Amino acid sequence: MATFQPKISNAAQLVHNDEFMRIVSPDRKKVDQWTGMLPKAKESPFGDFPKEFVRPKRDPRSATMQLTAALGTPRTSRTSRMEATAPDGFVGAFSARGPPATGGLRGQAFDDTASERSWREKKTGTGGQSYSTSPRKQRPVIDPPKAGAFQRRPVEASEFRRFYDRGDLPIQIQHNATQNRIVWKVEIEKLDYHHYLPIFFDGLREKEDPYRFLAVEGVHNMLEKGGSKILPVVPQLIIPIKKALNTRDPEVMVITLKVLQALVLSAEMVGEALVPYYRQLLPVFNIFRSHTPNIGDEIDYGQRKRRNLGELIDETLEIFEVHGGEDAFINIKYMIPTYESRVFA
Repeated sequence: MATFQPKISNAAQLVHNDEFMRIVSPDRKKVDQWTGMLPKAKESPFGDFPKEFVRPKRDPRSATMQLTAALGTPRTSRTSRMEATAPDGFVGAFSARGPPATGGLRGQAFDDTASERSWREKKTGTGGQSYSTSPRKQRPVIDPPKAGAFQRRPVEASEFRRFYDRGDLPIQIQHNATQNRIVWKVEIEKLDYHHYLPIFFDGLREKEDPYRFLAVEGVHNMLEKGGSKILPVVPQLIIPIKKALNTRDPEVMVITLKVLQALVLSAEMVGEALVPYYRQLLPVFNIFRSHTPNIGDEIDYGQRKRRNLGELIDETLEIFEVHGGEDAFINIKYMIPTYESRVFA
């Protein structure tokens, strides 16, 4: 007898993928927090410690610097060994900043004046003179600066994180064997979409659990049961979506594109309501539209996860055109000149 396998939700797939990535790079998110790419988490389950509390230094750079200072550099260790084996009177002679040596080495006489730096007399060197036969000094080649269009931007803490830490959201996590789910303390149909839906959309740029899981799962649950409540809230969703896309983080952009597709397909007239806001949303689409990895004749085993950014952008643009009305194509073409119609082809 065949058993029914429930579909793994998008939020649960993100949790599973994080567990796999911890095997490859376990400190990936910690490094992002240290470098400021991700907001720092709370210092304890009950919040941050008081300001007067002495915090331990967890920065790996400071630990590395302390270790280097304790062990010493190769140059300092070599100098110390030479000074330890040098005869009397040569202590400090092997350091550029040490006092001049006064003794002899290997039976040779040593003059105090010879150890001091002797400067050349005027016009005895070649520094201030030029000759036609001297080779021309090569100028250093400076590479042009990078625009950084594809670089990730730091992810700021979202309003969803603040509301969830404060306990203002009527949700909690139900831990199951295969995947976690959201338990709503209030029926979704009775929620105020003008208040809660923009907050959940603002949490799409989060990359840490439980914030990301709750935001993504909550958005999909509200879009499934929203119906006619979604259309009036569309103008309030533009700024959270734009913030998520402007992070230019591939993980965040993939989540946002899937949510945009679900938003357009969730209710009637939503696709047409998004047309006036194409100028805020589509510039990032134009940058990453060609962001498709070239794997040659290899097999992409991750196609079922739909994490190819270039293909997701093409799918989203096609959904925009099909459900955006008669003015959708011309507005998409204005922002993305290389886009070709899927309807009039």
